[in-house]
Order: sequence, then C-alpha cells, then structure tokens
Amino acid sequence: MNSSASKFNNDNEKNIEGIFKLHAPFNPTGDQPAAIKKLTENASIGIKEQTLLGTTGSGKTYTMANMINNLQKPTLVIAHNRTLAAQLVTEFRDFFPNNSVEYFVSYYDYYQPEAYVPRTDTYIDKDASINDEIDKMRHSATRALFERKDVIIVASVSCIYGLAEPGEYEDFIIKFFKGRNINRNSLIRQFISMQYERNDIANERGTFRVRGDSITVFPVHETHGIRIDFWGDVIEKISVLNPVTGEIIEELTDYSLYPAKHFVTSSERLELAIADIEKELSEQIIFFKNERKFLEAQRIEERTKFDIATLKTMGYCGGVENYSRHLSRRKPGSTPWTLLDYFPDDWLLFIDESHITIPQIRGMYNGDTSRKKTLVEYGFRLPSAIDNRPLNFDEFIQRINYAVYVSATPNIYEIERSSEVIEQVIRPTGLVDPTTEIHKTEGQIDDLINEINNCINNNERVLITTLTKKMSEELSEYLIDSGIKATYLHSELDTFERVEIIRNLRLGEVDVVVGINLLREGLDIPEVALVCILDADKEGFLRSKGSLIQTMGRAARNPNGRVILYADIVTKSMQSAIDETDRRRKIQHEYNIVNKITPTMIKKNIKDINDTFRKISNESSSIDIYNLTKYQAEEMIRELKDEMDRLSKLLEYEKAALIRDQIKDIRKIVLDDSSEGLREFLSKQ
Repeated sequence: MNSSASKFNNDNEKNIEGIFKLHAPFNPTGDQPAAIKKLTENASIGIKEQTLLGTTGSGKTYTMANMINNLQKPTLVIAHNRTLAAQLVTEFRDFFPNNSVEYFVSYYDYYQPEAYVPRTDTYIDKDASINDEIDKMRHSATRALFERKDVIIVASVSCIYGLAEPGEYEDFIIKFFKGRNINRNSLIRQFISMQYERNDIANERGTFRVRGDSITVFPVHETHGIRIDFWGDVIEKISVLNPVTGEIIEELTDYSLYPAKHFVTSSERLELAIADIEKELSEQIIFFKNERKFLEAQRIEERTKFDIATLKTMGYCGGVENYSRHLSRRKPGSTPWTLLDYFPDDWLLFIDESHITIPQIRGMYNGDTSRKKTLVEYGFRLPSAIDNRPLNFDEFIQRINYAVYVSATPNIYEIERSSEVIEQVIRPTGLVDPTTEIHKTEGQIDDLINEINNCINNNERVLITTLTKKMSEELSEYLIDSGIKATYLHSELDTFERVEIIRNLRLGEVDVVVGINLLREGLDIPEVALVCILDADKEGFLRSKGSLIQTMGRAARNPNGRVILYADIVTKSMQSAIDETDRRRKIQHEYNIVNKITPTMIKKNIKDINDTFRKISNESSSIDIYNLTKYQAEEMIRELKDEMDRLSKLLEYEKAALIRDQIKDIRKIVLDDSSEGLREFLSKQ
C-alpha cells in the first residue's frame, strides 16, 4: 500500500493490513448469534446463495457486519434507493471505523435521459445535473478496490450500469514517487490523457495547474490537492495541499493518481474505436438509404461525424458512453463492464430489502434498451449505443459469488434460489410484533378519528396508508379540518423535507402522517403506536402479503404497537400477513418470558434545535434570536450554511435539516426574509 492511503484520505485511520475489524458497543443477542454462525458456516463451505429473513428491529445490519468480519471478503451491499444506501453507509462506518466503507450511487441530482417520442416527433436531449460530491465518492469506491482488501461498498442499482474495463482503467493510474525521473511535460500529457483539465485559476476536482517547476493536481477521488515539485526532470517533493488556503498538510513519499473519468481509453484504442465508429456509421447510412429513410440517414451522419471530430480533438465527447462498446473493444451484444467487475474473484454480496431491490435490478435492462432502440430506429444513435446498457438479470446472477438476500418479506424468487432461509425474528429489545385488528369500512373515518384521538391522549403517533395519492391528500385535509395535526408524505418531497416531516412527527408537532407505499421500508419511528391500513382487502401490490407485513412493521418499535386493517372481507394476503405477524409475535413473547425481558420503547434522540446553535456559535447558553443584529444574523447564517453543506456531504441529512430550520427562523425573525435565497441555495445541494 502506498502512502496515498495516508490519514488525509479518510477521516479515520486506514487499516494497513487490509483486515476487517468490527467495532460495536454490544454483543449479538436473540437470534443474531445463530444467524451469524449459520450464514458464515454456509458461505465457508461454498453455499452461494442464502436468505436472511429478519424482522424490523432485529439488527439485520449488525448481523451482516458480523458476517463480513468473519469471512474477511470485500463486500458489496445493494440497496434500492439512495437514502437507504446512505443510512447503511453510516451504520457500516460505525461498525468498521478503520476500514474502507464507500458509497456508490448515481451521481445525478437530476437526470433526463436522451429520448425520442415518434408519436409527437419530439426529441428530448440528455439533460443532467451532476452532484460533485457523489461523483467523488464513486471514484473513491473504485479506487479503494484497487488499493485495499478491506472494502465495503454500499450501492444503489447504479452498480449494474456500464463503467470502463477495469484493466484499461488500471493502466491509466499514474504512480509517482520522490526521486522518480520523469519529464514534467510528459507528466502533463499523461494528466490530459486521464481527462484532467488544465485550470490555472480554480482549484476544482479533476483539474491541474502548472506554476514554474511545480504541478498541482486536484484528484477526482479526493478533497485535497497534490503538488509535485521538480528539480530538473526529477520529482523532488510530493505534498498534500489544502485546496482553499494552499497550506501544506503533509508530505508524501509516493502517490497514485486515478483517472478523472471512469471512461478512459488509450490513444491507440481511440484510433481503432474511431475507425470502427466510422465503419458502423457508413453501414447505417447505407441501411437507412436502402429503407428510403433519408432524414434518418442525414441525421445520424451529422450527429456522429460531430462526435467523431470531438473525439479526435479532445479524446472525449458528450454522450461518449454511447460509444463504449467500440472504446472497450467489445463485440456486439457483449456484456458491459460494471462495478461488479472491479471486485476480486472472491467477494461477498448482500441485497438489502431484496423483495424490492431484486425486481428493480431485473427491470433496469428492458426500460433502457427500449428507449435506445427508438433512438437508433430514428437515426439519433448508432446501433452500438444499445450496448451501453445495464446488466440484464441473467448477467447479474452469473456474476454472483456469495450472496445473501436480506428482507423481512423475501419473495418466492429469493427463497427458491437460496440453499437455506435463516430466520432472525427475535428483537434484542424484547419488542413484539404489533397486535392486529380488522375494522369494517362502514363508518371508518369516524372510527379512524376516534382511534387517532386515543393515541394523541397517550402521546403516541399514527401512520395511515391509503391506495392512492388523491385519497391520501383528501384524508389529510379532512383530518386537519377535524382539528388533528396531520400531514401528507409526498413522493415529490426532497430528502430534507421528508426528514423534517418525520422529525416533526417524533416531536409531536404532527400527530398523523398519511401516505401510500412511502410508509413501508426505512421508517424508524418509535413513537408510532398505531398503523392504520385503509382498503386492506383490495388485493394488489400495495396490499400483498409482503407489503402488508412491511407496513405492519412500522408499529413494531413501540410496546403498545397496534395495526388496524379496514376491510369488509379477509383476503388471502391479509390472513397470511396476520398469521405471520402472530407467529413472530409468539416467538418473541416466549423468548421474553424465558429471558425475563420487559419490552420497552426504543429511545432515539430527537436533537433539540438549540443544540445546533450552541455548537456553531461555541456558546454554552441558548441564543436569543430576537436580540441578534442584522450583521450578526447574516454572519450566523453564513456559518450555518457552511455547516449544513458539510453535513449534507457526510450524508447527515437529519442534522442538516435541523440547521435549515435555524436559517429559516433567523431569516424570518431578524431579516424579515421570504427565504427565497435559502430555497435557491438548497436547490443546489
């Protein structure tokens, strides 16, 4: 391991030996010891696929961490959305503070793929907003796989989309060290071939600057700069720089610089690729003309020749990924390279919330291919663009080494693929699954309001699920008109706003949240004692056995947890979900009796908003906002924004949302501001 893996690359000190070392303030309890032992033993004897059936609150992530610690294999964890992936990264970093825990999700804050709608003759150009911080994390993830063995990458389904060939990517890594004899201009040319851009003014990732006998490069996988000082053609010194102040943080003996983009190719390969693109273009023009599609022939000729000219000049072009098959020298229809190919041969895979994640993985290929076929048919792209695609499901399965499907409600697919289904239904806290009741739909709203008021009197919270967005909106409005503090959890809300709604529910500023399927996986609210499911007897995806069990699980964090299903008949899905919940409840109850455990509500801190003020202002007492001068308020807002930005980059969304509230309060009370400036600032985060 070279010294580029020194302390400045990570907030935590690196584990040089590359060995996973689990840190936890507790030991496995309940079902965890047996589950950990069985999962580890099965993988050790070569069993490829297993399922961990774990209830909400049973500590599935801790079991996964123990398995990683026992097997000592590089690990990929796939989650079905960014927010869940971010939560898992935070948990694994707590468990493995000295190891490399990385985050690999789509780097687009906004993404509109290139498309064509023949019916209206509408061409939609690709439009995207790239999150610079997430892009850095993606590069950090692939870099870690080249340098370390103790790597855990938590990813979304973005991991099945195309990347450069690992071998070609590795060939572009520059390794330089003190005393190395290398011409400065030669090094600059190498930087350019790696897609680094010269910028002598701004200190931005993926750029470099030249000043006299020194070159400063800002690696795409770091937040710091690297300055290389020459004495003639010899590297005299390598320094780590603060990109803002230019201060030298430390000196290195050597460093490895990785390409600025995941799609890179040598000049030799580029020439061959361009020749292949020109040949394919010629064939496609002839095809269109034979089909008397002269508009399409002209269109593909103009667009592709422009891309070729850009490739020849810059070595890169917009939409270069559409030529990835030629650049990677792959055969038509061949499997693309993905993050999975960057792992060594012996690695471990966890698919979290597999009942959702696996269908998501399965569906990526068809949607992408259908869109690209339309672009090809109407002359917007060459046929080879279709080979720039995610893995199809069979290709994904073929790449599995050891896999564990993790879910409270695994689908038939996972169960049939697994050699064994290992249950983890006992919660260390002693909390049991909620009781279930079936209420008639006649007079259900009056009954619902009565149940809500009973919970409010006991300082408890309520979640309500409906089948449609319109129904949820109308119900939340009706509850508000009835004097109940209710809100609706919109699917369009950004991460900050969702966190804020959940925090308000926990604080008691809101007593009821109404939603659709947003109330299933990932909501951890101990204060919720009642979950109400409307139209429970309407069979379908949102009222299937798995969905019902997941929804019921939202009340499993509270010792008084109850679920009310509003229905006129008991469907097969309802009965199966009730039976399974009762079975798990019985197991937990018997465990509690034997071990003399009294179920108690999980205590989770709700940060007081004044804590943020105290931390940033370094004052021990609460700040009186009303006594701030305008200058003090503007200074505090500036500091709060910096802190909010820092926390957002660390994926600490809940803390960042708290700070956002403080900024709003200061603007409203001191500056009498409508907060449009803040809204604009947040939209860029």
